[in-house]
Amino acid sequence: MNDEEFELGDIQGIKVTAGRSVGPTSLVLWVVFSLLGWRVWRLSPRKAIAGGLIVTGLHFLSELWHQLGHARAARRTGFPMSGIHFWGPLASSVYPPNEPPLPDDIHIARALGGPRASIMMTVLGSVLALLTWPLRSLVGMITTLFALDNLLVFTLGALLPLPGGMETDGRTILNHTRNRHHNIVIKE
Repeated sequence: MNDEEFELGDIQGIKVTAGRSVGPTSLVLWVVFSLLGWRVWRLSPRKAIAGGLIVTGLHFLSELWHQLGHARAARRTGFPMSGIHFWGPLASSVYPPNEPPLPDDIHIARALGGPRASIMMTVLGSVLALLTWPLRSLVGMITTLFALDNLLVFTLGALLPLPGGMETDGRTILNHTRNRHHNIVIKE
């Protein structure tokens, strides 16, 4: 462990670490979510701040759930993850450094594990948000932001192949799908 990484523990044999950037990012998320509670849900500042803190915590729990989805998928392929590293507002799956080159199908299966897990949280959050939305309450704010976060960041957002070469689930799927199609040999 170096000075940029903190060990948070171990989950099912997967080492969980966080970088220093998680602290400042958490504060920014808390402020943004609190402002949404105050301006959109018209909550009192005290309730908006409390709601913002809860939604920030749920954001990181949702990221952990997403990464554990990758871990479940990776374990099923026979090439498991060795860690989860939180950085900024997100986290990365960590694989053993000595992992051999793997077939494209294994990369695709592991990449799909996170969004598949996150869609479950999106559905759960959406049902809760629909049940609490008319209340325009603290609970309505929390459930709605939880559902939107899981949908836009951890499900749809994770599947986008972002420009600039940023490694996302979508970029992994796209690259390995292209590789798979390029490696097809046509027999006559």
